[in-house]
Amino acid sequence: MQHWDRIEAFVEVVRHESFAGAARALGVSSSHVSRLVARLETELGTQLLYRTTRRLGLTDAGAVYYEHCAQLFDGFQEALTAISDYQQQPKGVLKLTCATTFGEKFIAPVVNDFLVAHPQLSVRMDFTNRRVDIVDEGFDVAIRTGALPDSTLIARKLCPRREYVVGSPAYFDRHPRPHTLGELAGHNCLLGSTEHWAFDIDGQHRTWRVQGNWRANSGLALLDAAAKGLGLVQLPDYYVEPGLADGSLVSVLDQYGCGHTAVWVVYPRHRHLSPKVRQFVDFLVAAMADRD
Repeated sequence: MQHWDRIEAFVEVVRHESFAGAARALGVSSSHVSRLVARLETELGTQLLYRTTRRLGLTDAGAVYYEHCAQLFDGFQEALTAISDYQQQPKGVLKLTCATTFGEKFIAPVVNDFLVAHPQLSVRMDFTNRRVDIVDEGFDVAIRTGALPDSTLIARKLCPRREYVVGSPAYFDRHPRPHTLGELAGHNCLLGSTEHWAFDIDGQHRTWRVQGNWRANSGLALLDAAAKGLGLVQLPDYYVEPGLADGSLVSVLDQYGCGHTAVWVVYPRHRHLSPKVRQFVDFLVAAMADRD
């Protein structure tokens, strides 16, 4: 195996286009650099550099060797930078966005715990149900629910997510429980931001158009309307699980339950993640693991 100091000397000579420049970069004498490169050429059994009184250049073999060696040293420097970043404390402002109800119930407590551990950090949380372009709007992190579209963002799964169709016992006293998706046409379906509900049919994700006389862009408002017998609603597990547990809600069409979606933390793709983003994402993933 070649000695790293000889390879490093060769790479620096090429980058600085001189033995003197390489020597200054390495903090050694020009003669020492020359000896290292000569030993490397001897070990390889080929000439890497050609030298004249006016210039220094690469032979064909030297060009191939340099291409690979330069990548090695660049990777080594990136590794040093990465470990240095890893050891640093988060600082600055961490900006994140999340859907309102899920964010208030689950994400905010984790963010607060992270801030307790890193009081030198500042946090800005934006709770909204619109799809935020985190790059254009300057956010570090976003929490996304449901199926992720194709994206250049990096995504890490936080927990599974299941959709339920539910109604109140009082509603089902007046209306028969649906057993097929086609029977939804005979029910008042409470609508959120879309007229389509999501289902898994024969292992495939499908959407089904529904209709009703009530609509709002609030999950909590939808939940309240369903609990008061106004109709059926499709909502994620974290809205309906308490009502299912205490009997105030009844789940139907479970055989079509949409369980393929999840909750994700997404962030822009950077070669070197800042300590605040990397450490927060790791902290969040660990904290949310209990919801699996």
